[in-house]
Amino acid sequence: MTSKSLQLPPYLKALAVLSLLIVVVFILIVGKAILIPLALGAFFAVLFTPLSLFLEKYKFPRILSSIVSLVIMIGLVAGLLSFIVSNLLSFSTDFADVTVRITNLIQQIDQFTSSQFGFKQKLADQLDPDVLLNLLNKNSSNISSFAINAIGSLSSLILIPVFMFFFLLYRDHLVSVLISIFQDTDPGEVKGQTIRLRKVVLNYISGVGKVMVILALLNITAYSLIGVEHAIFFGVIGAILNIIPYVGPLIGALLPMSYALLTMDNLLSPLLILGAYQAIQVLEGNILTPKIVGSQVNLNAFITFLGLLLGASIWGVAGMILIIPILAILREIFDLSSSTKPFALLLGEELKSAPSKPTSDENSNS
Repeated sequence: MTSKSLQLPPYLKALAVLSLLIVVVFILIVGKAILIPLALGAFFAVLFTPLSLFLEKYKFPRILSSIVSLVIMIGLVAGLLSFIVSNLLSFSTDFADVTVRITNLIQQIDQFTSSQFGFKQKLADQLDPDVLLNLLNKNSSNISSFAINAIGSLSSLILIPVFMFFFLLYRDHLVSVLISIFQDTDPGEVKGQTIRLRKVVLNYISGVGKVMVILALLNITAYSLIGVEHAIFFGVIGAILNIIPYVGPLIGALLPMSYALLTMDNLLSPLLILGAYQAIQVLEGNILTPKIVGSQVNLNAFITFLGLLLGASIWGVAGMILIIPILAILREIFDLSSSTKPFALLLGEELKSAPSKPTSDENSNS
């Protein structure tokens, strides 16, 4: 006696999918205080799994290898955060003589508009530089406070290391749980797919990390040659922001451009920074990312842009950072089953079909 599966009408299937999406989004919003550190802890655990495996190869106990990986991660993140915060807090002191530069800049704009277009706006007489200086100092402190609060919320300084430690410690146990869930599937296949997904995440994170290091070196070199102060800070920040597609690189270029406009005596420096940004982005988009990261992400531009909007609306900055690797993992998971392959095709790049060969009728007509 064969059992018949329940066949739902198409409109009920669409309603069920929509209801599931609403529930998932609701859970993501309500539980973001736990889910964001959980996701970041999982990514850090994947990134440091090779180190734990290396240590365990030399007879290190699992708990000791996890502790060593955790200590190294905390040291690296703490050093990076202290570097960023210390530079942000020092920006207010760089605006001490900015009133003179602002006055000179306004006079140059007046001279340019008067000579080129015949407009005599006399902006230097209408704008009080002291008011603008007070505004810059106030916003500088506000930006520093916002950055400190954002870093604290993203890091969740306690939960992320805790989740990372447990992911490293119980990684074999998690694989066993997956094998018990998919009882109808060969255990070796389930374990192989789990290792494959872990390698996808590891390759993506390590690839992005390599690209960030190269971009940081290129940015620092370009800004140093232009003569921008805090070239190391702006170069590192620009490389880190590059992890956010479209929006991140633009913000990473606007920061040194604005700083150079306010602290340097010429208008050429911001233009040189813009030119360096364009050249580095062309290099990154056409050579670095395709060669280093490869097809680990393989998401189409529309899904990437839509994912950024959804990630920002649900989880803020953390969502914009995490959404791309999460979508890449979902694409790999959807590609494992024939029933979910259409969703993988939706997320992935458009397949380039091979040019069709002319038929015999076409050959005869030609």
